[in-house]
Amino acid sequence: MEAKSETNKQISSFLFILWAGGAALLSYSLVYALRKPFTAATFDGMDFFGMDYKVATTIMQIFGYLISKFFAIKIVSELKREDRLKFMVCSVALAELALVFFGLLPQPFNVFALFFNGLALGCMWGVIFSFIEGRKVTDILASLLGVSMAVSSGMAKSMGLFVVNTFGVTEFWMPALIGGLAFPLLILMGWSLNKLPQPTDEDRALRSERVTLNGEQRRQLFKSYMPLLIMLFFANLFITILRDIKEDFLVNIIDVSTISSWLFAQVDGMVTLIILGIFAMMSLINSNYRVLQVLLAMVIGGAGTISYLAFNYDALQLPTLYWLFLQSLSLYIVYLSFQTLFFERFIACFKIKGNVGFFIATIDFIGYTGTVCVLLFKEFCSPDINWMEFYNQFSGWVGIVCSIAFIGSAIYLMQRYKLERQLRKEEKNKKIIVSPMALTNLKETAENICNP
Repeated sequence: MEAKSETNKQISSFLFILWAGGAALLSYSLVYALRKPFTAATFDGMDFFGMDYKVATTIMQIFGYLISKFFAIKIVSELKREDRLKFMVCSVALAELALVFFGLLPQPFNVFALFFNGLALGCMWGVIFSFIEGRKVTDILASLLGVSMAVSSGMAKSMGLFVVNTFGVTEFWMPALIGGLAFPLLILMGWSLNKLPQPTDEDRALRSERVTLNGEQRRQLFKSYMPLLIMLFFANLFITILRDIKEDFLVNIIDVSTISSWLFAQVDGMVTLIILGIFAMMSLINSNYRVLQVLLAMVIGGAGTISYLAFNYDALQLPTLYWLFLQSLSLYIVYLSFQTLFFERFIACFKIKGNVGFFIATIDFIGYTGTVCVLLFKEFCSPDINWMEFYNQFSGWVGIVCSIAFIGSAIYLMQRYKLERQLRKEEKNKKIIVSPMALTNLKETAENICNP
């Protein structure tokens, strides 16, 4: 009887993972279909009031995105469950409308439409993650959500190139066409996520109950873990910049004329499966502290590999396929560790009252602000730098800086965990010692009352 009950429980858990994880994965994949197809275009020979047109479109969209991320720190932290689906519908509708205007408006004024596209989609990651956080299977669900980012980036570029090359759709209408196909599907996935059951008592016991945070609570949370968060936010600033440059300008970094339009999807698909397998294994580790240690070891290794590939680019002479695979794998291991598992386990490990959305929205806002600054610097101060040379130089130093920051974070986290564990142990011992004394005092008081 017990064996049958356990089997039913495992089947139920597996079906829930398929439902929640599949909906989360497809949801953010469709967000990418609304946001990233334009990156497949090169816009050769065009300019935006003297600025490179491709750089201008990227900056304009990211500028809207980072403003949205700024407000997401508050919105996602405070958004209630019953309002999530409404928020998703409005955001997706605005994003697709912006892509339509990108096709309708004359050049170069249509660039401004991408600002509203980015503005509409900046909160989507945090909102989708809020449906799945705080559960005992969140590691697997977050892994599925996170890898959607890796595979969807390549898929969006491949779809964009395919539509332009095969059907002759212009580079300006291609994003609206792909976004229009994604729009109803994303609404359906949002509805499916909204039907997920609330976390159980077992979930709350293992991962801590997730609550909304007001402004004062967010400030106190940051203050409590300030040294660690500063190092992680600083490192993620550079990782986000590097990732954005690679994703948005990959067709400028490498020669795409000699490769298949579906190469990006194939490489990112392979990277996705590897990272999904690694992250899924984390769910087998019950100790939140051990998972944090493993994740920090992984990101240190990933950052070091990025630096090694950059500084030895000429010596290694790697084929484009191998170079792209190693870059994507190393970069996404670092980036997705913080977008998915790290803060989920961090909250559970230290029994923090809060939610993952606050941390992710904050690191995204800081990161995208850095991306805009770097692109503006390159465009106005060094417009003639070769994209491959620029990317290698930048990624080499990013790898070194992030490795140092992650090592410092690991040292702080281990010291903080040992200190809190020691304090809990002392508090427990204190209660054990005090309790008998309290009973003795209570007995003496009672005797005095009974025998005045």
